[in-house]
Amino acid sequence: EELCVVAEALWEQGFTQNRELSWLQFNARVLAEAQDETVPLLERMKFISIFTSNLDEFYMIRVGSLGDIAAVDKKGVDSKSGMSAQEQLRAIYAATAPLYEKRDQVFADVERKLEKHGLSHASMDALSPAEQKYLKQYFKLSVQPVLSPQIVDSHHPFPHLGSKVLHVGVLLGHKKSKLLGLIPVPASLPRVVTLPEGQGRYVLIEELLQAYAGTVFEMYDVLERVIFCVTRNADINLDDEPFDPQGGHEVDVRAKMEKLLRRRSRLCVVRVELSRPISKHFTEYFRTRFAVEDEQIFLSRRAPLDLSYGFGLGELLPPEQRAALSDPPFEPQQPAMLRPGQSLLQAASKRDILLSYPFESMEPFLQMVREAAHAPDVVSIRITINRLARKAKLVEYLCAAAENGKDVTVLIELRARFDEQNNIDWSERLEEAGCKVIYGFEDYKVHSKICLITRNERGTLRHITQVGTGNYNEKTARQYTDVSLVTASESIGADAVEFFKNMALGNLSGDYHRLLVAPYGLKNRILELMDEQIELGPNGYMLLKFNSLTDADILQKLMQASQAGVCVDMIIRGICCIRPGVPGKTDNIHVISIVGRYLEHSRIYCFGRGDQEKMYISSADFMTRNTERRVEIACPIDAPEVRQRLHSIVDAALRDTAKARELQPDGSYRRRHGDGEPVCAQELLMQQAIRDAAQAAQSPEPKRRTLMQRLRKHAWSWKK
Repeated sequence: EELCVVAEALWEQGFTQNRELSWLQFNARVLAEAQDETVPLLERMKFISIFTSNLDEFYMIRVGSLGDIAAVDKKGVDSKSGMSAQEQLRAIYAATAPLYEKRDQVFADVERKLEKHGLSHASMDALSPAEQKYLKQYFKLSVQPVLSPQIVDSHHPFPHLGSKVLHVGVLLGHKKSKLLGLIPVPASLPRVVTLPEGQGRYVLIEELLQAYAGTVFEMYDVLERVIFCVTRNADINLDDEPFDPQGGHEVDVRAKMEKLLRRRSRLCVVRVELSRPISKHFTEYFRTRFAVEDEQIFLSRRAPLDLSYGFGLGELLPPEQRAALSDPPFEPQQPAMLRPGQSLLQAASKRDILLSYPFESMEPFLQMVREAAHAPDVVSIRITINRLARKAKLVEYLCAAAENGKDVTVLIELRARFDEQNNIDWSERLEEAGCKVIYGFEDYKVHSKICLITRNERGTLRHITQVGTGNYNEKTARQYTDVSLVTASESIGADAVEFFKNMALGNLSGDYHRLLVAPYGLKNRILELMDEQIELGPNGYMLLKFNSLTDADILQKLMQASQAGVCVDMIIRGICCIRPGVPGKTDNIHVISIVGRYLEHSRIYCFGRGDQEKMYISSADFMTRNTERRVEIACPIDAPEVRQRLHSIVDAALRDTAKARELQPDGSYRRRHGDGEPVCAQELLMQQAIRDAAQAAQSPEPKRRTLMQRLRKHAWSWKK
């Protein structure tokens, strides 16, 4: 509600809204999950942690970028809301402050309820004598030796403070003057310090440092103390610096990215966070030192500034108690379209296969790459990689393929934000194994998810193509909802061959017959498909599922579709710059957002109904950056069985009355309510996956030919 008040005065009588305020609405929905009484307490703590890390990244990237724009472009305005960059920043700051207050309330409520279950965050002011003695000894033996405190005066310049690195700031008195003392919280120390009196009782390391600041600066008078951290602009791009043209030598893209990562750590401060109110004098010191306005200084009275420890809090409890406060365990199931133990490589050669994560396991895809790495008839593997887990079996299998003499090409995107160093490390490992590693384009990020396996079957090249909506990350495949198609379609395989050839040659404008490839071939075709539905008027239909909607041309086309009477259902997790239900403009558009146990991440496009329907899965959201400035792929879905399975996913979302919220004409979101028990789409899909896996396990093995039958078949082939 607070966000809508901020934005309402800025909206014109149009049908669009500002993307930044829409994103803050999304993060408010994440925080709302932490308020949901039906969500287990440890999961509610995780949602508070996710809300916090989301907000951190938003300030590092979006607020940082807007600050850069505001500094150089005073007249430019946002096309969705008419606001300048500076006006957007003011609106963001005003909308953020209530979110801090809400987080404090939710955090205090969750902590209070966890305390009843034996998980107690102890206050430093309410420790027993035994606990005080224990912490004093712990500080003396384990903490103080690794501290690097510093005063700031004419002989001790103010040090560089890393983004989101916790510090204890201390206002010190000395000989009638005041100076600042700083205690960085060492990364080598555990954030959570457990207390000896009872399992599950703990303090945070920064709270301990704050309490013992007088011991650290014993020769000074401690006047005030506060835990604080700064957030720095992290919006760096590979094209920030031109490639060096001198000498005609090739630029080491990997080395350049490493240089930019070092630069990121020194960019300007966009936010200061404090753990408690401090005096005007102390506040003014922070404001002038970091060159921020008062509205960029945020107070978090109850919730810690870094909540990353929230994901591991359950480890302080016995397993039975931890399980009672967590979501029921769910293990990704055997894919419904594969029998247990069946080779995906072999199955996909006969029919299209769809994998649905995290309800189904990613393991069959990984085993397909592993099998291809050792199969004698496989001649090449090509793949695009955007993000990988810290420990990636996929890389092991690709390296094994190269070591086995396969032609392995890996297009790895080094600009996967905050995963850059991880991708740099993996690219080095792949090159060492003999893989051909390429890095994409100077001005276009490669975001597609495609893998091509080429086999030589008795002198004929055959292709198995995998196209997905999410990354090849084994960890997030258990946390994000994504779909992955594996097909032996030769028309799609031919396009995949062309795609990888174009990527190797630096050609963005290739010609494809089936695949829609951004930046040149996806958006225009999407607009054409929308036009086809507009021509049908009230008989037209569009069902679209993706993460964000900002592209101005697509927004305009959606309004035209609504005005023509086309029914448009959209499932959009995050940013949505369209306002549905605006009379005369978007009456026929309906938008829901689902925030639940898993991150909704799949992109599914449906145009039309029944036999006339055209369906795609894609890596692309309907954002300008995806449609115009990234390499993305959308793949048509031909097989009726796969189409049916995809419809079961989107239909479950449309039925959801437990986690779905409906976007209103004023930009607010309201929970959907239905008759009877609430319906949770993700729960439906989990239960369906369990049933499908059980059914697949009971299905009889196909009859194998006898040895004589196989000999007769081969004899007939030889005779021919």
